[in-house]
Amino acid sequence: MCKVIQVGIRTGLFNPNEERFSRHMQIHLPYPTDDTRLLIQAAMQGLEHIYREGPAYAKASVMLLGLCQRDQYTPDLFAPTQAATSDRLMQTMDQINQRWGKNTLKPARVPVTPEWGMQRQLLSPCYTTRLDQLWTVRAGR
Repeated sequence: MCKVIQVGIRTGLFNPNEERFSRHMQIHLPYPTDDTRLLIQAAMQGLEHIYREGPAYAKASVMLLGLCQRDQYTPDLFAPTQAATSDRLMQTMDQINQRWGKNTLKPARVPVTPEWGMQRQLLSPCYTTRLDQLWTVRAGR
């Protein structure tokens, strides 16, 4: 479960001809949650608050902070808590996605076919996770 979500955006660091801009903000949730819908809603509210029209953004980040297990959280007597229906809905979505494949069901705010994709022209090789990209070193005599 997550108590705080942090969103951030920034422009590129290396082009001297582009304006530099960087902002981030933390959104403290009313109660710890693992409901994807609430996390997306909080992230979008934060992004709307820090976003500025104009700069060419190069990086966006979302971090979940204040993580805890469901059984490690002691709710405040007067604070709102996550509804049981939310728990059942998230469990049902997870079961459907496990049975029918990843992203069979996803929140409506996530586009089916995004207008953009991650650029991979300068992607570093995966030396530590893929054997076919492991370096070969030979010592000569």
